[in-house]
Amino acid sequence: MGMFTKEQLRQFISENNIQTAGDVQNALKNLFAETLQEFMEAELETHLGYAKHDTKNKKTSNSRNGKLPAKTVTTELGEVQVSTPRDREGSFEPQIVKKHQNDVSGIENQIISMYAKGMSTRDIQAHYNQVYGVDLSPTLVSNITDRILPLIEQWQNRPLQQVYAVVFMDAIHYKVRQDNAIVNKAAYMVIGIDLEGHKDVLGMWIGEHESSKFWLGVLNDLKSRGVKDILINCVDNLNGFSEAIAAVYPQTDVQKCIVHQIRNSMKHVPYKDMKAVAAALKPIYKAVNEQAAAAAMDEFEAVWGKKYPHIVRSWRSNWTELTAFFQYPQELRKIIYTTNVIEGYHRQLRKVTKGKTIFPSDDALLKMLYLSTMDVMKKWTGRILGWGQILLQLSIHFGERVTPYMH
Repeated sequence: MGMFTKEQLRQFISENNIQTAGDVQNALKNLFAETLQEFMEAELETHLGYAKHDTKNKKTSNSRNGKLPAKTVTTELGEVQVSTPRDREGSFEPQIVKKHQNDVSGIENQIISMYAKGMSTRDIQAHYNQVYGVDLSPTLVSNITDRILPLIEQWQNRPLQQVYAVVFMDAIHYKVRQDNAIVNKAAYMVIGIDLEGHKDVLGMWIGEHESSKFWLGVLNDLKSRGVKDILINCVDNLNGFSEAIAAVYPQTDVQKCIVHQIRNSMKHVPYKDMKAVAAALKPIYKAVNEQAAAAAMDEFEAVWGKKYPHIVRSWRSNWTELTAFFQYPQELRKIIYTTNVIEGYHRQLRKVTKGKTIFPSDDALLKMLYLSTMDVMKKWTGRILGWGQILLQLSIHFGERVTPYMH
């Protein structure tokens, strides 16, 4: 799916005269009103069985008959005006905004949140039939979920903070159908922690091949959305990433991500040893300094080296990049090795996408990932624990790169 071009974005901003966060809210409200209107048009089309001017495929004596006068409907974004389309025979009963319904807050989430939880179009259809006695056609459900694509574009292009303390880059691999073939693709999720201590998913990029050109695109995207500086970038072994980050954010410290390292280490450990191995790795990344970490590594090797040589090999061969974080204060290190920042997010995405072995298109994958992401982010309301102390340490460690942006 092509993202909004900069021109389209600028056009959207100027057409809606966007200058403040409130203006963004209003523009989204209008967009939602248009989306609701489209929902009803899609329903009428499904009811009649033919598209607006497509009389060739018309198999009914019924036809469109204008619209009812506009009514005010309450939504989660505020009040909006919608006009229910009519049919000549008066047999059309819209389900998305029923005839006498004036409050649809939550309706936008219903079908979409079911889809977000990994339910297929058919599951949703069955659910509606069972609970509401409403018969939604599969076409209608996919029409409805398609209409969130513009929202994804807006989200993916929204302005970001100027400085992020830590940015994690994470990839999940999927199979997607493309030109009659099944292609392996990676969805790269970029998660940021800003100077206020809030977590946010900054965007998602679906790519076939990692390369410095691909990463350059992602980083330039962040830059054009207002990100001036990233203090620490936590990445797994990403091809071409080092060249790209040096070109776009030359001051950024790149730390091999402890979260990924732990996850990769645990990959081939059978369930019965998982707890013990995870506990034995802990003293390495929780050590007070690099020397203590090296001693903990020797200890790990003595106990588990014979059984899991691949773990020892992996930690030893990446040692320099893995232990770079010992230069940071304790509070800051913790963020880098706390797996829950990425893990919780990852778990949710896997839960939702596990039923889908192959995605029919990049769009289908994007819709699913976006909706699950919105679900996860609803829970990300608070600041990271003890952020005041961390911010103090950041300002000492990074000085001028942080202090002007502190509130």
